Amino acid sequence: MNNKSLKSYGNRTDKSMKTVVRLERVRLKITNKTINYLSANNLTFNQFKVLEVLYHRGNLNIGSITKLIMGTPGNTTVVVKNLKRDGWITSIADPDDKRASILTITQKGIEIIEKVFPNHAKQLRDSLDVLSDEELDTLYELLNKVYKAN
Repeated sequence: MNNKSLKSYGNRTDKSMKTVVRLERVRLKITNKTINYLSANNLTFNQFKVLEVLYHRGNLNIGSITKLIMGTPGNTTVVVKNLKRDGWITSIADPDDKRASILTITQKGIEIIEKVFPNHAKQLRDSLDVLSDEELDTLYELLNKVYKAN
């Protein structure tokens, strides 16, 4: 075991690096809980994200969905293809662009989202229940500040 001290890059930089690592660890913990929950309901995380966006935002083209789920075009295309195959979404011609299509959630897709989303939302709430309402507001405001600055 190496007991060598970690090199310091200055207090502010060291604290910034520790904070980013902590954010990533928290994100991974919450994401892993979500993935396990969705897997138990026969959904992948990416399938869930596409269905959720269509359910809450309405009909969208694949480019808009890719941006909203923070995915990659290639991966989103595969997920959409599989959701269509399974009857959870369908596509209609885009009236504004004949080369494109608009994706829409089917009744089968609505049923799965309405089944899994309430408990997913509760799990997210439970993950942050350690914070008071004021702390949650502050955390959101601080993260939003960092987000907008980058």
